[in-house]
Amino acid sequence: MQKDIFDRIIGFLLGASWAVLLFGAIITFKFFSYLETPITLFITILFIVISLFLILALDAFSINRQRLEEAKKQTKLLEDICSK
Repeated sequence: MQKDIFDRIIGFLLGASWAVLLFGAIITFKFFSYLETPITLFITILFIVISLFLILALDAFSINRQRLEEAKKQTKLLEDICSK
């Protein structure tokens, strides 16, 4: 099944978001490591939670796109049934 441009963009953005999450957490931890450990961990976990929320939003776009495509198929089938 060939993906359209929207699916390719969302797939790329999801992959890039996971990479940003991983490397961003490491960089955030190292950047704030001069502070006390609990504060550093809190800031890093806060970064991770915000990043996961953004990844969840991208995934929601993908799921809503799939729902829309399925609704279009069902509408076409119902119109074909009603026209007969």
